[in-house]
Amino acid sequence: MSPLTIAIVITFCIGYLFIAIESVTKVNKAAVALLMFVACWTIFMFSPESYITGFTGQELINAVSATIEHHLGSTATTLFFLMGAMTIVEIVDQNGGFNWVRTVMKTKTKRELLWRIAFMTFILSAILDNLTTSIVMVMILRKLVHDHKDRIIYAALVIIAANSGGAFSPIGDVTTIMLWNKGVITALGVISEITVPSVVSMVLPALILQYSLKGDLDSDEPMAMKSDYELLDFSSTQRKIVFFIGVGGLMFVPVFKALTNLPPFVGILFVLSVLWITTEVFYRNLHREKDEGGTKKRVTNLLHNIDMSTILFFLGILMAVACLEEVGVLTMLGQGLNTTFAGNHYAVTGIIGILSSIVDNVPLVAGCMGMYPVAPTGDMAVDGIFWQLLAYCAGVGGSILIIGSAAGVVVMGLEKITFGWYMKRVSWIALVGYLAGILSYWLIRTFIFTTPL
Repeated sequence: MSPLTIAIVITFCIGYLFIAIESVTKVNKAAVALLMFVACWTIFMFSPESYITGFTGQELINAVSATIEHHLGSTATTLFFLMGAMTIVEIVDQNGGFNWVRTVMKTKTKRELLWRIAFMTFILSAILDNLTTSIVMVMILRKLVHDHKDRIIYAALVIIAANSGGAFSPIGDVTTIMLWNKGVITALGVISEITVPSVVSMVLPALILQYSLKGDLDSDEPMAMKSDYELLDFSSTQRKIVFFIGVGGLMFVPVFKALTNLPPFVGILFVLSVLWITTEVFYRNLHREKDEGGTKKRVTNLLHNIDMSTILFFLGILMAVACLEEVGVLTMLGQGLNTTFAGNHYAVTGIIGILSSIVDNVPLVAGCMGMYPVAPTGDMAVDGIFWQLLAYCAGVGGSILIIGSAAGVVVMGLEKITFGWYMKRVSWIALVGYLAGILSYWLIRTFIFTTPL
């Protein structure tokens, strides 16, 4: 490893440390992530010819620019998906679309609500994606739980359940989509063999977290819920239309991608445009259109509610990780793991899953797909142990640290959960569920599915 590569790795580690101790430094994690991104690529430019060969002079500079723009383009698709999804959920929430959903989920006891939240998040994340599901569930939680100390416990379980639910579905997580499109896993294979480990990785943490919640929910909340209805501009029918266009549209995004072969963020922007137009038509027909309350709920004003610091944090993290990918650190790490553990795929994928809680799982999985060839038979075959475990570990492992997944980053920003609180209270619980899921997968492959489907 060259001195420049070592400097880039050290810079990333220092930046990561300051993100981890945000609650101590009081410096916003987005600012640190952006500085880390710029610093890593600046060091890269001291000797770009070490990493991008075959070019000199202006051609080399152009090649570097093209490389950065390529990574930025990949990052932008995630950012626009995130912004579109957050805006859609904000529109649905502010216009009362979630009212009837929260009424269905309403219960008196805190523990019963925890289980309802857990299973609904798990199921929705397999249909939608873990990022969008997390945003939806946090918005519902805000209507049901007013005590922030209790709500962040529910929010922590939302992260775990969303990542677990996304791992067993071919469209539930970016990494499973990548593996599915590559052809190394099949929809039938991953659903039949990863569902049980995913359920285990969610249920066990829920069993532990429920002991942090005691008693009933605040008795004043039903009155607060009633007041919410009185402040809404839309009728009950209009609220349901907003909900079904918003949430139904999010469910339609995978279908839109399959029909058009366009990236998912295009589908998100399509849904946003339809929902935006619908609400504008509703407001145009309202007699209170010029009233202050109605004006504040129009989309042009709701755009100000989008958490840009979360978006910028995502930008910084993904572009810094892209630099690590470009200098070959992730590939070297994967090869080192394979050598160290002598081809033990449970150990290799298990470590990759833990690493995915530190760095983004997308480049890790991408590196694995490029590094390990698909074999006709054995563990590396289609639906083999390695690829299915990779799907599980890369998805569920992101729950171990709050910044290890898109769901975690979004919930962290929405509920202002600190890295330290999550690491102290939740990380070990998520790790227990993660390891239990791997164990259950070993039992399934050893005693039930002894060969790939």
